[in-house]
Amino acid sequence: MDEIEVSLPFNLEAGVKTYRSKVWPGLTLEWREGHLLLELPAEADGISSAVYGGGMGRLKRAVNQYVSRDYECSNPVQDLENKLQEWGYPLEGCAGLMTAVPLEHAAVAEEDTGSAGIFCCVTAAAGNAARAGSVRSVLAAYRPGTINIMLGIDGWLSQSAMVNAVMTATEAKAAALADLGITDSENGLSATGTTTDAIVIAVSGSRRYAAEHVYAGTATDLGGAIGRLVYSAVTESLRSVEAAKSMSRAEAEASQAARGVDAESLRAEHGVHAEESQAAREVDAEVSHVEHGVNAEALQASHSPLPRVSQSGGRE
Repeated sequence: MDEIEVSLPFNLEAGVKTYRSKVWPGLTLEWREGHLLLELPAEADGISSAVYGGGMGRLKRAVNQYVSRDYECSNPVQDLENKLQEWGYPLEGCAGLMTAVPLEHAAVAEEDTGSAGIFCCVTAAAGNAARAGSVRSVLAAYRPGTINIMLGIDGWLSQSAMVNAVMTATEAKAAALADLGITDSENGLSATGTTTDAIVIAVSGSRRYAAEHVYAGTATDLGGAIGRLVYSAVTESLRSVEAAKSMSRAEAEASQAARGVDAESLRAEHGVHAEESQAAREVDAEVSHVEHGVNAEALQASHSPLPRVSQSGGRE
């Protein structure tokens, strides 16, 4: 597989919150409070499994909202609509996704194939990895997406090619999980995704490339690039999440170890203080004993009868 350059563009400590596409002029991805905003330079054809605004239609933007793992998700469509209005985005032409993956783990990869410019952004974690085709537990309600894929394609695709692109992206995601050894926790089989994945694809319809794509399978230049980008971005986002977990575990262990050392030091210090205190008490007792002995001798001397003097001048 050709080497794909993947970036984690949002370095919030350095204040980097905007990514500008190198292959689709005017396309931007922004980190904003609580969500990622994919803004297209012009209205585009879209296909998605987005919880809000999903299906086929015209798109101007896509939003990937971060929610906590304990998000109460009885009405995600209304919740997203409320958020879009709160953020000031027009509801028309917007696809809304939800993710429980912290947004700094968003991975971005791009490629210009010469027949299309392809932008890919993925937020991924594998806590609820699952294998399609196996018997397993099912969810009775919506859950926020764990592997969310946003693809922007600057070029011309037929509607069937757009569906084909969804297939290729899904196959690439499954391949990435297999190569990372991620399994379904219920049966131990290789995972093909998670229980809550989502995808959105926006296509510009631009004729600036001399190509009309009616297929997007892995044997086409378009499908090949989609597969490489999705595979690489899924892999990098998952690795970033796992690295953060490992760091968090290491910090927790170091903190626990430090508390253990502090406790041991405290016990040792207490022991030293106890020994010093005991020694001091023993010294004080010895001094007191000596002083008591001296005082007793002095007292004894003071109570001894004085020698009597005889009339002859001698002592009796």
